[in-house]
Amino acid sequence: MHIIQIVGFKNAGKTTLTCELVRMLAAEGYRVGTLKHDAHDFEPDVPGKDTWQHRQAGAHVTAITSPSRTAWIQEQTTPVDELVSRMESHSLDYLIVEGFKSAPYPKIVLLRSEEDCMLLNLPNVIAACYREPNLLIETEAEACHIPIFLQPDIHSFAPLFQYLLPHLGLT
Repeated sequence: MHIIQIVGFKNAGKTTLTCELVRMLAAEGYRVGTLKHDAHDFEPDVPGKDTWQHRQAGAHVTAITSPSRTAWIQEQTTPVDELVSRMESHSLDYLIVEGFKSAPYPKIVLLRSEEDCMLLNLPNVIAACYREPNLLIETEAEACHIPIFLQPDIHSFAPLFQYLLPHLGLT
């Protein structure tokens, strides 16, 4: 299973890039999974519905299934390596991990501004994207020997994807 991470701060475009990668790989016939990290508490369920009521009543683990999907909700944090291990059991070709900045997998960093350049120092950064030309961001990426791609809109992923092909085991 090939793993690639997408990291950046809030509103950097992580979910957009994750979805585009999933679309690209799925269109090629690959089985793709995703893991998302949320730094804040989130409500995974609609208030008032059954699984929400189960959790409110004190359930530590809640699952819901239908003919087409299953979701697990567990009232505890789970380390990324355990989540990745569980994903491996699904015979995936690719796993796209959104977030988990300190995880050790090959990652693409999304930079919104110069203040985000600290992300270039994360482990295993293989590429960086930024939205507007910025000499400081370009200089920082070059100093870290990280290829950087200008990505001003959601239709400009092609250069990044071409660069990623060998990292994803594709040619």
